[in-house]
Amino acid sequence: MATTPEEFFAEGLMDPSPPSPVVFLDFLLIPEGCQGPFSPDDTVLSYVSDMLMEEDSGDKLLYQYSDHSALVQVQQPFAQIFSPPSSRVDHDNRNRGDMDEIKDLFQNNNGHQSTLDSAFSRGVDAVGAFLRGMEEAKMFLPNDNGFRRDELVNCMSRESSNHCGVKKRHNRDKHQDEVSRASKAVKMMEQEEIGEHKMFNEMMFHGYEICITSMENLLISMAMESEKNNRKSISNKTRDVVDLRTLLLLKQIKKHASASGDATQRLAQCFAKGLEARLVGTGSHLWQLLITKRSSVMEFLQAYKLYLAAGSFIKVAVTYLIMTVMHAMMGKSKLHIVDYGPHFGFHLAGLLRLLASREGGPPEVKVTAIGCPNLRSWPTERTEDTGMWLSKCAREFGLPFKFHAIMMKSDKVRIEDLKTDDDEVLVVNDLFNFSTLMDESVFFDHPSHRDIVLNNIRNMRPNVFIQSIVNYSCGSSFLSWFRGALFYHTSLFDMLDATIPRENQLRVLLEQGLLGHATLNAIAYEGVDLMDRPEKYKQWQVRNQRAGLRQLPLKPHIVKELKEKVKQNHHNEFLVSEDGQWLLQGWTGHTLFAHSTWVAEDAPSK
Repeated sequence: MATTPEEFFAEGLMDPSPPSPVVFLDFLLIPEGCQGPFSPDDTVLSYVSDMLMEEDSGDKLLYQYSDHSALVQVQQPFAQIFSPPSSRVDHDNRNRGDMDEIKDLFQNNNGHQSTLDSAFSRGVDAVGAFLRGMEEAKMFLPNDNGFRRDELVNCMSRESSNHCGVKKRHNRDKHQDEVSRASKAVKMMEQEEIGEHKMFNEMMFHGYEICITSMENLLISMAMESEKNNRKSISNKTRDVVDLRTLLLLKQIKKHASASGDATQRLAQCFAKGLEARLVGTGSHLWQLLITKRSSVMEFLQAYKLYLAAGSFIKVAVTYLIMTVMHAMMGKSKLHIVDYGPHFGFHLAGLLRLLASREGGPPEVKVTAIGCPNLRSWPTERTEDTGMWLSKCAREFGLPFKFHAIMMKSDKVRIEDLKTDDDEVLVVNDLFNFSTLMDESVFFDHPSHRDIVLNNIRNMRPNVFIQSIVNYSCGSSFLSWFRGALFYHTSLFDMLDATIPRENQLRVLLEQGLLGHATLNAIAYEGVDLMDRPEKYKQWQVRNQRAGLRQLPLKPHIVKELKEKVKQNHHNEFLVSEDGQWLLQGWTGHTLFAHSTWVAEDAPSK
């Protein structure tokens, strides 16, 4: 039976991925020693309580009429059953005396002597037989005089209520299973929190060392994979090379898609999902599925760490930021960084370390993080976590530090919200975040959010505005969107294929999870649903100048050092170049990222 597009995409979306510890599960935990609202124990306790109340009222009745002769007479045969053997003879003697009295009583009735004698004789024989039977039965009872009534009731009702016992055991076992599952879930959550805490510590305090170690491990892994592939190449048949750029039909793309194949096949897997979503018109619904199935914090950190080790893009951007800030802080004692989209704050941890150890003593540092409260890819609590981790880093380094979060849309932030001081160096930083701002393609009759933000930055009059952008243009039509996203992501997937072994499971998470979400968003959505609308660096240059910003020249020593580091530590296909006053990064001749610095147009030149 043919698979429908909806079924294919759902299956692709739910493909097994590296296990995700559950961060966002809700549990109804029952405290130890407590029972649930429908516990079988409650039913048993209620039942026993009723029994005790009935027995109590019966005891009061017996106590009230305990000396009644008729009651004494009825109790005597049964009392003998529970009496000790030593008192049996005396009891029998008393019994005979009572029988003699009864016989005399019957003998005093005139006119019925023979009939009464006969009846009495039969009655005596019957009572005697009954007593002998009870004596014999008593021999089978336990010697313990503390035989309890509830045990007797239990024994009498065991067979009739056997199914109740089975049901109770089943409920008890079910309750124990639920408690056990809840306990395991809590332990998993605790382990995940411990793992996240450890990972944050490593990335914040030893990010550079970890990155170097990870790069060395990747180089070893790639060398081993290359040697293995060379051995296999002799016996392997040559496979047809598919040019994804010519495959605009979904059927053709799906035919060459695989999450574990080469770079083209892996990218085709992502694009097939995006095209499928667009064709069946389930973009909004699928975005909700992506939110529920998105990676945990731990998985994100692991994938991010792998991306840092594999490529030079993030490291160059962070190094450019650090060197620019250190240059601006020469001879200054106060620093205020306004950061758009903090991204866990890893890019600032290295800067805090260098500032704390600079000659002349550490400066006072204040960071204002601007995070959109309804940005689906960056929840509010993460911005608060960023402040906590950066504060911890500053304390460890001995650096005076303050953190302030502004939770509002980027285009709403004004100079009045920043609490700036006249004697501080003001640095505004954007690390690949402005591509999420709305542009003219969404609201034709409203000002572009990008122009509004740039104008606000101009009004802040920063000492330096550091801008890092994703460099590709999508245009206005679907074909232009598809083509722009294809060129950009093809270079990224080629880079990962050249630097990370294909068997690496974290690579699958990085490609199909983090990068896969970006490709899905770029292809399946339009209008306000689009999360990213990149522009090329020359388009940003026009925007910045139109907003009243002036571009600063690149520092030659910064460019030289970055080029040397990339050449020494990374694959030879990585490039670092210049165009005008832009620092460019790319792969195999394609420019993927760009960086530049700006000030207000009327700011004095230095």
